[in-house]
Parts: sequence; C-alpha cells; structure tokens
Amino acid sequence: MNMETLTVSKKELQEVVRESLRGALSSELMKLRALALPTVSLKEQREIEKGLQKADRTIGETVTVRA
Repeated sequence: MNMETLTVSKKELQEVVRESLRGALSSELMKLRALALPTVSLKEQREIEKGLQKADRTIGETVTVRA
C-alpha cells in the first residue's frame, strides 16, 4: 500500500484544527440552545402561526434535537 505524505506548516495545521473545532463547537452550542427553548403545545403553536400569517416566512436554519 503506497502512503502519500502531505507536508503542511505548523501554522496551517493549527488553522485547520482551529476552524474544525470552531465548527464543531458552534454546532453543539446550537443544540444546547435549542434544548433550552421552552416547548409549546400544538394548540399554542397554531395560535402563534395564526398571529404571524403575514410575517416573513424566511427560515435561516432549522435544527432538530433529539433528547
């Protein structure tokens, strides 16, 4: 099996690791924030949606968290 060697500077490696950690932490923090949100019943949700019918329905990002 032929293994290729990739040479990167210490600074480049640190930047790659830093960006990877930043992405992972951001994702996990988003999940924690979602868990802290209060829950609403289906009835309450319908009432909220009725009140927002003319609101902008653009969604930035949806996160589903399984407890």
